Amino acid sequence: MMRRLPLFPLGSVLFPGLVLPLNVFEPRYRLLVQDLVAAGEAEDGTPQGFGVVAIKAGHEVGTGNAQALHEVGCLALLREVTELDDGRYEVVTVGATRFRLLGIDEEAGTPYLTGLVEPFGQDEEELEEDADVAALAQGVATRFDQYREALDIGGSAVPEDPSVLSYLVAAAMVLQVPQRQELLEEPDTASRLRAELALLRRELGLVRALGAVPATELPGPPSNPN
Repeated sequence: MMRRLPLFPLGSVLFPGLVLPLNVFEPRYRLLVQDLVAAGEAEDGTPQGFGVVAIKAGHEVGTGNAQALHEVGCLALLREVTELDDGRYEVVTVGATRFRLLGIDEEAGTPYLTGLVEPFGQDEEELEEDADVAALAQGVATRFDQYREALDIGGSAVPEDPSVLSYLVAAAMVLQVPQRQELLEEPDTASRLRAELALLRRELGLVRALGAVPATELPGPPSNPN
């Protein structure tokens, strides 16, 4: 079902379950935060949120910034909001469900963008219990541990939940935005794990052949989006 959702275009991809801190300084996005805080929680206790959509063409701030957006984004739920003395906001959000951006609501009447969106993929999915998904998850977990070791990246044990694992790996690998976006758009957990297994094999081969160690910071384990 289509709904209206305030948008926050970024030069990065947010995945369900991952924490995203933001320093909000542009006046239009300060207003977005103010509007969400004023609205309070939904009747079911769900925090207010906005849509994070990766920028396809353009940049995050300034004149003529986001000229084109990707078609699939992730709902970011507000967890913490701190107003600073200079009017900026420090917010902590957590990725929840994915959505497909159908268009922009030109009549929203706000300085920030409002999208017309609908749910995307199987975020309410029955978590696949079949052996194929379990085997894929084990393969990705093994390769991901090898990847972290090859890059000398520390980190805690990988999650056992295949869906959570798939989003953590998508966020943690050293990838360009288009590659992360492709992983976000995979229709289900099994498809995402298969794509990640291929990526991990390729990247491990390159690291071992070239001895290249990209600089990166591995995010912590994703939190529960519910």
